[in-house]
Amino acid sequence: MNDPNHLPGSTRRADLTDLAAGIERTNELLTRVLAEVATTPSTHAIFVDAGYAYAAAGRLVAGTEDRRAFALDAEGLIEAFIDKARTIFPDSRLLRVYWYDGARRRIHTTEQQSIAELPDVKVRLGNLNANNQQKGVDSLIRTDLESLARHRAISDAVLIGGDEDLVSAVEAAQGYGARVHLWGIEAVGGRNQAEPLLWEVDSQRTFDLEFCRPYVTRRSSYEPFGEAPERPGPAPSRDDVRFVGAQVAAQWLGSRGRASLAELLPGHPYLPGTVDQELLVEAEALLGLSLRGHADLRRALRDGFWDHLSTQY
Repeated sequence: MNDPNHLPGSTRRADLTDLAAGIERTNELLTRVLAEVATTPSTHAIFVDAGYAYAAAGRLVAGTEDRRAFALDAEGLIEAFIDKARTIFPDSRLLRVYWYDGARRRIHTTEQQSIAELPDVKVRLGNLNANNQQKGVDSLIRTDLESLARHRAISDAVLIGGDEDLVSAVEAAQGYGARVHLWGIEAVGGRNQAEPLLWEVDSQRTFDLEFCRPYVTRRSSYEPFGEAPERPGPAPSRDDVRFVGAQVAAQWLGSRGRASLAELLPGHPYLPGTVDQELLVEAEALLGLSLRGHADLRRALRDGFWDHLSTQY
């Protein structure tokens, strides 16, 4: 075997040159990889256990977990979650919202169909047993969380739920490098999220009565709950509500100016929670009825609001 120390000088110089060239190529590759990582935006997704959201919000606002006793404005609540995530993860883009619920034979209800039609929302259905208990939802959450984390599709996962069975989903996502943030709804006289789940996640956040109240409305068979009174007779048409949305937009723009418009545009088609609530209150005053149980009309209201703003830029 040749001793490198006794090789001719030209050969040693050639070997060193090759080695230096190899190191240089490696450095260039690492530089490109690091540059790509630095410019790749982080991505988050929101995973909502609808059974938990209904039960916790209903208990907090309406005093009951019985879905028959109250209406949940799922669209408004989803948009509020999206808006909150946007403020917490300002440099991250939303992949989508996953909405997990139960249904007989996994056939969408009318309400679930309307939720599925929302932009950036994916409805995933487990089954309902004879006692109206969800079955299979936790496994759906685990499958989606683990798959998205494994494929590096998300860097952060917002989990809205409370079942201890979700611990394995959190562990699976974290095992692939994703951070999991547990969001919950304030419980009355205790906790509505399992302690092992609270211990496992990377961060926690709880929403209070003030946050949840706009999205829960007692049904007419129960005592009034301080919501805007319903106007007798048929509900207005979508076109009527859309026109009111444009009216409110004109007032809003007139009082705030075009600088405020520039702040809204990056979030299209979503509105910040404060603006959305102001739009709802003003529209209800003009219409003389509550829109909190009419997801389709609220969507028309926002469409009208954006329609007017789009003519201003």
